[in-house]
Amino acid sequence: MRNTHMLKLIFGLATAAVALALFLFFYFYRNISRTDGQRADLENSDGTYEDETDVEDLMTFRGGEDLTIGEILDAPGEVIGKSSYGTLYRAVFDQSNSLKLLRFLRPVCVTRSEEFAEVIEILGSVKHPNLVPLLGFYSGPRGEKLMVYPFYRKWNLAEFIRDGNKNSRRWATIYKISIGIAEGLDHLHTGLMKPIIHGNLKSKNIFLDHNQHNQQPYVSDFGLHLLLNPMAGQEMLEASAAEGYKAPELIKMKEASADSDIYSLGVILLEMLTGKEPINGKASSDEEIYLPNYIRRAVLGRRVSELYHPDILFSNGGGSDDVSVLEARVLKLFHLAMACCSPSPSLRPTAKQVRWKLEEIGK
Repeated sequence: MRNTHMLKLIFGLATAAVALALFLFFYFYRNISRTDGQRADLENSDGTYEDETDVEDLMTFRGGEDLTIGEILDAPGEVIGKSSYGTLYRAVFDQSNSLKLLRFLRPVCVTRSEEFAEVIEILGSVKHPNLVPLLGFYSGPRGEKLMVYPFYRKWNLAEFIRDGNKNSRRWATIYKISIGIAEGLDHLHTGLMKPIIHGNLKSKNIFLDHNQHNQQPYVSDFGLHLLLNPMAGQEMLEASAAEGYKAPELIKMKEASADSDIYSLGVILLEMLTGKEPINGKASSDEEIYLPNYIRRAVLGRRVSELYHPDILFSNGGGSDDVSVLEARVLKLFHLAMACCSPSPSLRPTAKQVRWKLEEIGK
């Protein structure tokens, strides 16, 4: 009997010890998981989820080595743009006495791909005179994602084309911007170990520097679709379609490609040549809405005056010989733009071929 009581006592103590060990294990595991950055889902009021990690992280790249988390979060910001997947801020960084562009990505729109950090590293490594560099990337404790870029004080290409500035109708300006965009896009497509599809190329995403006599283009937003989940990425494509930059094949395809980037480039070239917007919201029922289609109809109707802005031919103030040479160059750029906008992706030139053709036009 005594042995039976001893066995029960030992068994009871052992059971209590195991229960205590399991409690301590799960208690400390939960807290260690939080502090080590393991994901925990928090439900928002709208039924969506955000990630919580309890850990802040800042990745910096060339040009952004001096960035700090405190400076990024404390910088006074002004909202300058919004989309379904994020918000753009113009922020004042007091410590460096500089302006920066901050892009906040909505946590619910960000992909949970394991390659996310790798994509950020790739985007941060891209350096080219015609591409906007990523200076830093901040990840917050509730899934916040902030991308830090330089801020270009002047304007974007869309504003430049349509604000009535005579400089936007100078051939030298149009040519320089065209070849700069092509060189930046060619670098993304062929100049990296792993090619990057821009995915959202449009005139609003091309910035110009502050010197009005030296319009250097800087292509922004490249590869942003790689950071978004499929639904947010599709919304980006639909927004691009609503603005007139979506290639025809993307009606059936879900993902952007090098060919669809070239189509968007062609639309931008036509914007600069004609001064018109890529989509005409005021078009009548018998008019073409999209700029490439409008131009095709103008060509068939031999309405040459609609192919480019007339001021282009007289912007350099030269004689009749200069005008004829200039018109030949303008027409060559026009034909190149229309080739980029070919309905068939296989008939479009590559970014490198566009760059080579532009170099020939400039000779």
